[in-house]
Amino acid sequence: MVETLTIAAMGAQGDGVADRHGQPVHVPGTLPGETVRADVVGSRAVDIEVLTPSPERVVPPCRHFAVCGGCKLQHWADAPYRVWKRQRVVDALARCGLDDAVDALVPGGPGTRRRATFSMLRRPEGVLFGFQQAGSHAVVDIAECHVVAPVLIRARGALKALGRALLPVMGVRARPVPVTATVTETGLDVAVGSGFRLTDEGRQAAIGIALKANLARLTVQGEVLAETRKPIVRFDGIAVPLPPGGFLQASVAAEAAMRERVIAHLSGARAIADLFSGCGTFALPLSRHAAVHAVEADASALTALDAGWRMAAGERLRAVTTERRDLFVRPVTARELGRFDGLVFDPPRAGAEAQARQIAASSVDRVVAVSCEPATLARDLRILVDGGYRIVSLMPFDQFLWSPHVEVVALLERAG
Repeated sequence: MVETLTIAAMGAQGDGVADRHGQPVHVPGTLPGETVRADVVGSRAVDIEVLTPSPERVVPPCRHFAVCGGCKLQHWADAPYRVWKRQRVVDALARCGLDDAVDALVPGGPGTRRRATFSMLRRPEGVLFGFQQAGSHAVVDIAECHVVAPVLIRARGALKALGRALLPVMGVRARPVPVTATVTETGLDVAVGSGFRLTDEGRQAAIGIALKANLARLTVQGEVLAETRKPIVRFDGIAVPLPPGGFLQASVAAEAAMRERVIAHLSGARAIADLFSGCGTFALPLSRHAAVHAVEADASALTALDAGWRMAAGERLRAVTTERRDLFVRPVTARELGRFDGLVFDPPRAGAEAQARQIAASSVDRVVAVSCEPATLARDLRILVDGGYRIVSLMPFDQFLWSPHVEVVALLERAG
């Protein structure tokens, strides 16, 4: 049913929200204050025509915007966009009864994302390589992207060639194959996921393409097919050999700014626990100042962290010990945390509720919580505050430009 709607606010996922008979309707691609005509299907609007545009509306820089599901907010001016993104953190805290001050958003820049997971399909007419359309398995075959590092777009031809070599022609109902590409110091690290049968012919063809494109490494379905040199990343100057598809903070600049806050807050600590440590983003730089115990479920990440520590023998790093442990199933207990006077934890989007309860019951003096999801961060902070911690600072970072996602670094200390 076609209706005229007025956008009252911006929703948490980056869609405009209108009130319709007391029920919210999500209207993609709109801004607060706009009047639109749209067909309402359930709680969502489709076939949207903007009748009265907002003065905050700008021309999106990318030709694929509104089709590609990668960005949702390119049509919004920078200033109100940044205010809204910071407000996401404020609102999440308020829902958990926290009213601590939130710093201004640290902005992110275009073309700075060094790691991205693309989608790839092979159709009779050719290989589609890009990002999935919002709410669909359809792949938007991108010719440009204003978010990722330019080198990733320049590699598009080689990555599509991999698709032609590896993938069979897929039907319209086929799910796209994920392709994670990471910019490293020594070249591109490419990891192709599953969803197809890897043949000997495809394997040999893919190796040839990787060598011709001068990829640092090509991994397909967990098997390293070609590695001309170790993909190396640096954490505050400390070189680490990245495992295939290994997790990294999205932006080098944001990672450096977050690391600076972590190190400053934990300055003076003698023994630090780094939980959900990954490859050592924080653990290795912190080891310049204190002994660090890094805990992580991914064995390959811990191997990389340990290798980075050993390769940096001339850096005069303190002891770094590692422990493989699923912190969702078996969090480090309050008693085990008794030997640490500093702690940082950086969990996945689901947060770290069980681990936060153990930290809240511990005697650790200073804690840093890093999160990419304000809702789960607020829940975990509520647990820590109820356990006797005081929030010192909350700083949001825009690592995920033009998306609803926001990274936050929260600094806490034992009250009293």
